Amino acid sequence: MVARRAVLAGLMATGLSPQTSWADAGHPAYVTASLRPDGVYSLCGLDPSGHLTFEVPLPDRGHAAAVHPSRPEAIAFARRPGTFAIVIDCSSGTQVARIEAPEGRHFYGHGVFSADGSRLFTTENDYDAARGMIGIWDAARGYRRIGEFTSGGVGPHDILRLPESGTLVVANGGIETHPDSGRVKLNLPIMRPNLSYLSSEGALLDQFEPAPEDHLNSIRHLDVTPDGTVAFAMQWQGDPTTAPALLGLHRQGEAAVLLAPDASRHGVMQGYAGSVSFSGDHRRVAITSPRGGLLQVFDVANGDFIESASSGDVCGLNQHPDGGFCFTNGGGVVGRFDGGGMVHNLTSHPRAFDNHLVRL
Repeated sequence: MVARRAVLAGLMATGLSPQTSWADAGHPAYVTASLRPDGVYSLCGLDPSGHLTFEVPLPDRGHAAAVHPSRPEAIAFARRPGTFAIVIDCSSGTQVARIEAPEGRHFYGHGVFSADGSRLFTTENDYDAARGMIGIWDAARGYRRIGEFTSGGVGPHDILRLPESGTLVVANGGIETHPDSGRVKLNLPIMRPNLSYLSSEGALLDQFEPAPEDHLNSIRHLDVTPDGTVAFAMQWQGDPTTAPALLGLHRQGEAAVLLAPDASRHGVMQGYAGSVSFSGDHRRVAITSPRGGLLQVFDVANGDFIESASSGDVCGLNQHPDGGFCFTNGGGVVGRFDGGGMVHNLTSHPRAFDNHLVRL
């Protein structure tokens, strides 16, 4: 590593900086945050077999990450209500930059790049004004902040970009919080979550809001297919035994479809969906519940429940390159689920994986 860094430094000094790629970071398929037994938080790269390809320490607990579309760079976001995001060169294991939320703001743990990788969009809380914001950062010039616009609601959590489009889709969870009150939810009686579609300049293009009787169903996490179908996972803020559907599908300009199994299977989720993902062929969609230790799979075409599988403290979820789903849990397991109700543990690491498994 020292020799390689010396070569890189020499090349940069002569203006001949090489173009690195994700291959230089060990061909990871995913990135995820973790906590090691020695108390160190980190961001890890995982290959499709669950093996570590890189690991970089973080100053505090991470949540999710945004991965650059071309260069081996990941933005590790602090867990809400954190104010930092670390820009990591995953090929060298070095910190490139540290992004700080503006005064009066904190991050929500998620972000996404523009299609060309020139801009980073971050979900933020303007907590004194109780409004969600999307920050814009110049990824080509040291991640300078160059703008912002409203998220279309309160408590924006996850954010994705629709494929082949500059349209951003934002999961506005609807929950008002303030650092002075810790993680206390300040507006439950009047909270209004929504799914907002925004242009890259902040224009509101479309919005879905749950029915009034489901206003406690906080929209939190997202996945999207190449044709623009959005899956959204929800977390019920009321009595878990009365939770409505925790998974929805939506296309811009159309009505949403809510998916749930029968009452007995639904109850095991305890009103909480931690992550959501489509399968590689986009015919199935799944959610996880770390509270219930359960992964549930549904048919995208008709919305029917297909099956479930158990894994303790499971949360991180994404499609596996060879089909089915890849997942992580708080016990350090990286697993695969292809169907049939049985999970296959690919590897196990001495660490606790955090909530999300981000696909490159």
